[in-house]
Amino acid sequence: MQRRSNRLSQPFRHAVVTLAILLVTACSSDKSEAPPPTIAPAAAADSPTVTAAPAGTVRPSPVGAFAAVVDPATRALVVLSADRPDRATVTIIDPNGAQAPVPLPGGATAMTADGPGRVAVAVRGGYAVLDVAARALSRVAVSGREDAEFTAIARRGDGRMVLGDAGGTVYTLAADNTVAASLKIFARVDGIVTQGDTAVVLDRGQTSVTSLNAEGTSADLALRAGDGATTMVADPNGRVLVADTRGGELLVYGVDPLMLRQRYPVPDSPYGLTASGGKKVGLAWVAQTATNTVVGYDLATGIPVEKVRYRTVQQPNTLAFDDASDTLYVVSGTGGGVQVIPGAAR
Repeated sequence: MQRRSNRLSQPFRHAVVTLAILLVTACSSDKSEAPPPTIAPAAAADSPTVTAAPAGTVRPSPVGAFAAVVDPATRALVVLSADRPDRATVTIIDPNGAQAPVPLPGGATAMTADGPGRVAVAVRGGYAVLDVAARALSRVAVSGREDAEFTAIARRGDGRMVLGDAGGTVYTLAADNTVAASLKIFARVDGIVTQGDTAVVLDRGQTSVTSLNAEGTSADLALRAGDGATTMVADPNGRVLVADTRGGELLVYGVDPLMLRQRYPVPDSPYGLTASGGKKVGLAWVAQTATNTVVGYDLATGIPVEKVRYRTVQQPNTLAFDDASDTLYVVSGTGGGVQVIPGAAR
């Protein structure tokens, strides 16, 4: 009887080995080049119609407002809005309510305070700096990134600008605005804030916060941020505040090192965020878009304690605070007005 041989022919063995190597190489390549796993980003709830008078006074608001800061030099509220993707406007609203729109052809995606008298705005290919008093814009191009869709912007304590783009890369710029370092580990960069020289990145798709090293070349620490983080701000006491809109929580992080210090349930779709004051009077302000409400929390005791609560304009997506006058600004995301609440912390 003829026995069946268990030995493979030489050409066949070579083919099997070659196929195995190709499969391992392909799997390794796919793993390293694939984008990070993500979830559907959370978003603010659609607010109901306003049925009771908002606190304070309400002034007209730009259509499509989505970011706001207070300039400490002029005490003006600066609002960034866009009525279509390729056209944005920076509106300067002085303390008396007078408004001066400054157009931004080409659109804009994010804004940050850039020192007394200045505001920086992320635009395609770089950023623009607004002189608030002069109402004048100057554009700064990032060499080699002329087509980048920048989506986040912040300036570090040492003066270096940090930008993030829609492709998930964070760029740390040198003093001459060339790219000194880049880091691509994110699904998308939805927000950047700084505490000193530490930049912290928000990625809504990964619902994560990540601190970068001083060089901007790697992540120091990366932490999950609830079930659906949407917004992030830095507060005057060295903390970073994050709204977990899907999970219904306020998250409070320290940055040296990055660590979750406090978490507190905030119902009704927390979204808009800002922070006010120093160590004795500082509050974290959280807007609840499902009920048109804003709440001020004291964080000093180690657990958020509600101090004040106000009715707001419809869709209170954007908050800003003027510490000099203790004034809270609530900007509607649907054109429902800019709400001005003086003496808000009291």
